[in-house]
Amino acid sequence: MNGWYVDHRCTNCDVARQLAPDLIVETGGRSEVVRQPHGAAEEQQLHAAAFACPTRSIRHPARRLDPALDPYPLRLGTSDVLFCGHNSPQTAGANSYLLHRPGGTLMMVDTPRWSEPLAARYEALGPVTDVLLTHRDHVAHGRRYADRFGARLWIHEGDLDAVPDADHVLRGIRPTEIADGVVAHPLPGHTEGSVLFVADERYCFSGDSFYWSRTTGDVEVADTVTWYSIEELAASLDRTVAGLRFEWLLPGHGGRKQLPADEMAARMRGLADRTRELRPRPVDFTAVRW
Repeated sequence: MNGWYVDHRCTNCDVARQLAPDLIVETGGRSEVVRQPHGAAEEQQLHAAAFACPTRSIRHPARRLDPALDPYPLRLGTSDVLFCGHNSPQTAGANSYLLHRPGGTLMMVDTPRWSEPLAARYEALGPVTDVLLTHRDHVAHGRRYADRFGARLWIHEGDLDAVPDADHVLRGIRPTEIADGVVAHPLPGHTEGSVLFVADERYCFSGDSFYWSRTTGDVEVADTVTWYSIEELAASLDRTVAGLRFEWLLPGHGGRKQLPADEMAARMRGLADRTRELRPRPVDFTAVRW
């Protein structure tokens, strides 16, 4: 091998393709480097993909990853959100985020892989007051990060058995303001306790409930990876979309997207309509339209 490649440990989680879509594509049910980077910007993209990859599968035959080139946490555009990177194999490679609050504190939404140096790096940006878990699939490192930060750990009662020592438990299906400008919207469907966290009517942390599909160019649900009920997800969307307003879609799996709030609202209404027509399907990770 003469350049960057993806090794056999790839689990097709899509993380690398989100970060370097012109360099890494899906081929035969896994990621593959289709061309080598040209210029500094593409080198940075490839390093971002390599440091996020949960299986550390993006490699170069002649050198190890240089920690000095680790870009994380990585600010998303000019937003108040940073992408944590260092996705964890224990959360199926889920994305996690840091949300800046006006007083200089931060909230962590879902979690990256655990390490003390990473925790120190995130905390250097400001005190982390809360760790918000969108659902049971992403709880693996929640307690450890919350304890390290002295933060409150949140989960919905529908998924409480996955983290029974949570500090705050969301209940029922009504929206709840959990901090100034931050609203939790219970959205049972992907799991019984799935939750959206919407901040400042700008940022929607959707967990695995819905995501931006680069294939379809629209917001989609992963109906082939729905653990609880696609009918419940449809009902949740019907109940919730009229009260949602945001510009940034920030999922646990799948693509991120920024759109004007009115366009995002229209696309969410369309998603609710399409989801209402879906019926249960066997779990099939290979059928997800990334």
